[in-house]
Amino acid sequence: MILVDHALQARQAEGKPIRVGILGAGFMTQGLTNHICHSVPGMRVAAISNRKPGRALEVFRYAGQEGAVQADTQRELDRSINANIPVVTEDAFLLARSDAIDVIVDVTGSVEFGARVALEAFKHHKPVVLMNAEIDATIGPILQVYAKKYGVILSACDGDEPGVQMNLCRWVKGLGLIPRVIGNIKGLQDPYRNPTTQKGFAERWGQNPAMVTSFADGSKISFEQTIVANATGFKVRSRGMSRGLEYRGDIMQIGKLYDIDEVRQLGGIIDYVVGTPLTKVYVLAEHPDPKQQMYLNLYKMGEGPLYPFFVPYHLVHFEVPSSIARVVLFGDSVAPPLAGPVVEVCAVAKRDLKVGEVLDDYGMYMTYGEAVNTEEMSKLQYLPEGLVEGCKLKRDIKKDTVLTYADVDLPPGRLADRLRAEQYLHFGGDPWLEQLLKSPTATQRPALTLQA
Repeated sequence: MILVDHALQARQAEGKPIRVGILGAGFMTQGLTNHICHSVPGMRVAAISNRKPGRALEVFRYAGQEGAVQADTQRELDRSINANIPVVTEDAFLLARSDAIDVIVDVTGSVEFGARVALEAFKHHKPVVLMNAEIDATIGPILQVYAKKYGVILSACDGDEPGVQMNLCRWVKGLGLIPRVIGNIKGLQDPYRNPTTQKGFAERWGQNPAMVTSFADGSKISFEQTIVANATGFKVRSRGMSRGLEYRGDIMQIGKLYDIDEVRQLGGIIDYVVGTPLTKVYVLAEHPDPKQQMYLNLYKMGEGPLYPFFVPYHLVHFEVPSSIARVVLFGDSVAPPLAGPVVEVCAVAKRDLKVGEVLDDYGMYMTYGEAVNTEEMSKLQYLPEGLVEGCKLKRDIKKDTVLTYADVDLPPGRLADRLRAEQYLHFGGDPWLEQLLKSPTATQRPALTLQA
């Protein structure tokens, strides 16, 4: 919040609050809208889009905004925003095209839909903040290319684990240390959880059972750690990271889990463990200066070589306004990829799958996601977990087997498939996915051509 809080107070004093348009009207949007309305000076939720506009109206009512109206045209939307009237719409592209909105926040979790709206927002010179780890991990690098083409920012968000980890990593690097391990903590890991097993928890907290399932089965943390990997160049030691390894000891001793020579050789790794108390994310870093090592020991950081730094919480929507302000006021992206993908998320069978079945989405009954280095992902042509929905199986797949493109027929005409093919071609000169999409059996449109 340093600098951001004063900058927002100045916008409030000027009577020029940042006007936020939000995609999606679920549990997180509800909390975020209420927070901005009551606790964040210099910012207001101008509009919310949702497939069911009534749900978006409920979000505004939850935040005490009883006067929200529905708009079906660009003129209606812009007129309401300019009159300081909260507005909802079924058409997300109205938000992307509106001159009365300063920034889009995507809270949908959809890769295909999110890609279409993001590109439209970029064309209208509008930055996008992602509470959508799935799109960032699947096609974030190529979307960054398009954002730069139009001179706007695409950013992850504070509060969500990738943002918390990257903020901590930047702070540690500012101390003169070299990060080697960037880790996340889970309370539960079971790849076979599904919306039925998670229904009770989801209902208790008013959340979507599929989203709760993606937390439990490891898909969400794989997406999150992929974003961190791509922002740092760090890799995974092996597919799936530590796969639910329990560590319930002292966070100050967690460095003992890692071989310093191995992580140095890889340049750094991303990982997660289960159960560590009083910790949400951690960064293990070394210091090359023996004199500073002495001071770190004096300051109760231990003898190294991996010094632990950690944050005990992530407050999700409470911190998102900081990201919005960083993007709009300072042009600062929270976790931008260094270049192309370093790590991706592959799809793994959650149960035995049968030929002819059509795959459901992540967080459902048929697949879970695991983080894997891009070299393996591309060489073996793994199917990405972010794009499993609607794929039709061409053969039987055994439980816990990684799915490949050869195993499925893709849904026709998906933008996200073409962007992912372009991502491989643009950053690595690798044409295999573009060629696959052009094949008659793929029933896809030709790949996009980058014009940056």
